Amino acid sequence: MLGQRPGYKVKSLTVIPQGEISLQRHFHRSEHWFIISGKGLVIKNGNEIRVIPGDSVDLPVNEIHRIKNIGSQNLVFIEIAQGDYIGEDDIERLEDKYGRV
Repeated sequence: MLGQRPGYKVKSLTVIPQGEISLQRHFHRSEHWFIISGKGLVIKNGNEIRVIPGDSVDLPVNEIHRIKNIGSQNLVFIEIAQGDYIGEDDIERLEDKYGRV
């Protein structure tokens, strides 16, 4: 974690090549992702968005989303979560290849 105050949290996340995060949504927070390195594919309410360093994606509250690493190097992005509750348990996993559903 890079920082946290009431109402927001800033984290750096790394997704290994061919890895992905859960297909998920949050009920109390929105997120803003800023791509630092690597190549990714963001799934946002069923739409696919390719991202590279310098790109960013906004994910409103309740929006179903995930990011996949589609490159050969680590995908690194900064996540800024904002909302009235930013606890890590504010997540509904809809699909997860790592068995966390």
